[in-house]
Amino acid sequence: MEEIFQPFTRLDVSRNQDTGGAGLGLSIARDAVQAHGGTIELRNLKKGGLQVSINLPIELQQVE
Repeated sequence: MEEIFQPFTRLDVSRNQDTGGAGLGLSIARDAVQAHGGTIELRNLKKGGLQVSINLPIELQQVE
């Protein structure tokens, strides 16, 4: 599944011709998430489609 994060990658070319897109979205998202110390995970859904989970670390601040 790692290849989907490569720039300009589109898995279903026939579908993307109708909807547009250059295949950059997940590549940009992964770079942004990793720059903030987070992770991005993909999961194929049984009925088709893809689930994207993004986890970002946060630091809770004390309110005075």
